[in-house]
Amino acid sequence: MATTDISNQFLGRRMRQHYVAEISRRLAEVGAAVKERLTQALEQVSSVREMQERRDVWTLFQSHGRAWEEGVAAAWQRAAVAEPAGSVAKPAVPVLELTLVGDEVVENKIVASRLAMALQERVGGPLAELCVRVQQLEKLDELPPNDVLRPETLMLLMVEQWSANRLPRTSLSLVVETLQRELSAHVLDACKSCEAWLLSSGVQADGDLRYRVRLTQMSPAGQRGAPSAWEEPDSVPPQEPVRRGPNTAQPLAQDDGQRKRHLADGQMVAAMSPLARARRRAQGVLGQLRRVLSEQTGVVFEATAKQELSPTLADAIERSHSIVDSDMLIGDSGDGTVYNQASVVRVAGVLRERSNELKKKASTDGEKATIEIVALMFQSILAEERIPAAVRVWFARLQLPVLRVALAEPEFFGTLNHPARQLIDRMGSCALGFDAAAIGGSALEAEIRRVVQVIEQYPETGRRVFQLVYDEFQKFLSKYLTEKGAASKVVSVAQQVEQKETLAIQYTIELRNMLKDMPVRDEVRDFLFKVWAEVLAMAAVRKGPQDEETVAFKRSAADLVWAASAKPNRADRARVIQSLPQLLQRLRQGMTLLGLTSPVQEGHIKRISDTLADAFMSKTEAIPQARIDMMAQRLANLEDFVSDESMGDLPLDADSIELMLGIDASSIDVIPDAGAKPSDAMLAWAHELQLGHWFTLDHNQKISQVQLAWRSERKQLFLFAAMDGRSTLIQAKRLAAYLQAGLLIPQEEEALTLRATRQALEKLDANPGRLLAV
Repeated sequence: MATTDISNQFLGRRMRQHYVAEISRRLAEVGAAVKERLTQALEQVSSVREMQERRDVWTLFQSHGRAWEEGVAAAWQRAAVAEPAGSVAKPAVPVLELTLVGDEVVENKIVASRLAMALQERVGGPLAELCVRVQQLEKLDELPPNDVLRPETLMLLMVEQWSANRLPRTSLSLVVETLQRELSAHVLDACKSCEAWLLSSGVQADGDLRYRVRLTQMSPAGQRGAPSAWEEPDSVPPQEPVRRGPNTAQPLAQDDGQRKRHLADGQMVAAMSPLARARRRAQGVLGQLRRVLSEQTGVVFEATAKQELSPTLADAIERSHSIVDSDMLIGDSGDGTVYNQASVVRVAGVLRERSNELKKKASTDGEKATIEIVALMFQSILAEERIPAAVRVWFARLQLPVLRVALAEPEFFGTLNHPARQLIDRMGSCALGFDAAAIGGSALEAEIRRVVQVIEQYPETGRRVFQLVYDEFQKFLSKYLTEKGAASKVVSVAQQVEQKETLAIQYTIELRNMLKDMPVRDEVRDFLFKVWAEVLAMAAVRKGPQDEETVAFKRSAADLVWAASAKPNRADRARVIQSLPQLLQRLRQGMTLLGLTSPVQEGHIKRISDTLADAFMSKTEAIPQARIDMMAQRLANLEDFVSDESMGDLPLDADSIELMLGIDASSIDVIPDAGAKPSDAMLAWAHELQLGHWFTLDHNQKISQVQLAWRSERKQLFLFAAMDGRSTLIQAKRLAAYLQAGLLIPQEEEALTLRATRQALEKLDANPGRLLAV
């Protein structure tokens, strides 16, 4: 059997060499991607110091990038052929070794750990299967700490070579996402290649990830002989993992490995985007809640099937629904009663008493647990002092409808996307920035009251009802946040700016397609692409795509192409001379609509006139009239052919707003992209921001509280409104950059119902017995 172990270790080492070779041969691609990323960083607008540092890094990588690639490949290869740690005899008594560790070593390990965690997150499944397969092959409880199959080993060697080749370690932050993306793809391919290599070497795998070597030694006659030293007999059962009880002493090395893994997990969370961290935290809270409920009651709280209530509880809920709500100090008429904190405390007491009575009527542990969790959640919601008291009192009336949903639909505890949760979260988020005086008697308070009353009107409250009123509240928000004051004008102009720029890009694309095979002078092409496409877009936004003036501008494009083409006969030249004054007049009208000054207009007219004069003398082939007519027809119905492609960056500023609507833009802060290049994660976060949410904005050394009031259809423009009447119009990339830099901070780190769920779990953790107590 000793021979088998040696053979398996040899096979494992060969597999590691194959693994490293597969990744190393892709290092040139990684280096090219890093070089491209550093080049892009040069174009980003930043401080003078940062731009100089990026230029220095770019220059260094040009000189030392290839040496870094070769150094990484050599370091990985040395690690692959190194003596496995498991083959070295361990001392009988653990020896405590104390050594001084330099700051550089610590920093390298931190950076490498973050890279390794990102790598595991992307290719964790295939890589974990490969590691388990090697562990079974070599009969190891776990891989050695410095095993090249461990992502942290690969990444640490790579980071060390970065510094060894005179590249500053701080510059790794510029390329960390590029390294993660490129290496993840290559490691995944290497894992697949290693699996195929092991299979070709005779290492078979069963479905349980317990692997055995199946190589068979064949006799010269082709007959199967006795099992060779490379083969384990079929009768040997797979080894079961050693199970240790809670009081069993753990080896020092294993305990240290667990601590390292926990540290690495924490570093991975720290490296995540805020959006990813929020989702991970939310799923963790809901998962913990489901575990607590399942352990205490034995009920699966992820089921999607509708649950039937016990008759006694159903009857008790029906009677509670019919109770006059005067005990809760809320009149249905909305008579302007002002609610304060004392009102909220009294309402909370009423809700607690009702929950206790319902728990007494419950027939199962699942019903009791559900009643208690919902009660604790609403206690937390009512204790949220950042929400005005009037809104919290109306929220109180939703406890019974939400309880009915939670009892009938256990998935309420399993997802944040349940419409009952979404409705409460959105209403709470919108009310978060108002005080009692501002929200009293407002349209928002009236809408919240209407939503609650609509829900109460349905005795069989369920998902469908909550979804209905949630959709209605969303529509209300889209109008309420932008219907008053300067915000409505800003939204109107922002919509027009986005539409105009989108059309301009689409018109340019179509004009390029139409002219690519036509003999058209470069001066005319540039004018049509850079100026006239803008004119057509502006006319389509202001007048409409089929307005008489817009159609005339479209026809002018075809006329200009024809006029600038060769004119071999006298009749065509006479026709150009006759139509030229009218054509030039329409060109001037279009440029005036675009807001171009007279000197700029005259410059374009002079170049076009010179081009038309040259056309008279040209001996080239003329453009057939049929093609000109076809172009004119296509231009007339251009909107039928354009596609909804990305519109790129918008040339947005206060001047363009004043030009579009003629309004004073002094109360509007316009924040254009200006070359901002945030990460993809931050851009995704920006696109998922919800209307009505409140933020703290730090712009030009002024901090203000703002509410997301509007975003454009294509999510390229966002409008934030402040309480003092000022508005901030910001483009998507710059918004993402503000989020990334901490200049725009959400006032809510987690949704209202998620926060209430977490606080309910904290109360249950302090007193577990209350979950089922009556």
